[in-house]
Amino acid sequence: MLSVTFRAMTPADHPAFMNMMKATTGVVIRKADEYAAVARYLNRNPGMSHLAFDGDQLVGCAMSGHDGKRGYLQHVMTAPQAQGQGIARTLVDRCLEALSREGIDKVHLDTLHDNHQAHRFWERLGWSNRNAEIVRFSRLLVDDPNA
Repeated sequence: MLSVTFRAMTPADHPAFMNMMKATTGVVIRKADEYAAVARYLNRNPGMSHLAFDGDQLVGCAMSGHDGKRGYLQHVMTAPQAQGQGIARTLVDRCLEALSREGIDKVHLDTLHDNHQAHRFWERLGWSNRNAEIVRFSRLLVDDPNA
């Protein structure tokens, strides 16, 4: 059993965050995951993204923020050796509590269509799959398909 501690994520955590992303199956790293973009997101949404550590080893992450109306979760991950211990659930709860304190009533998240493990996780936590009623459109503002 791990001895896990939780705390808010800061820009200084970016190297460990990137290493975790690289080691996590089903995670796609995009330009928006580079240091400058992550730091901007964390500074815009202070205290809303959270990490889990076993000693000094990062074993979980959940990023969250809002646009003033709706909240968003991104990059909810748990290291393989730490899965099944409630770490992701605790991280999500911490994010949802922070969003609720800001007056956010509804939170959205995206998963890749073939990440069935993530789909099962979110359904177990009571989230609804709204694919039948919502279609997501995106538009690149830069000439970079990995943006």
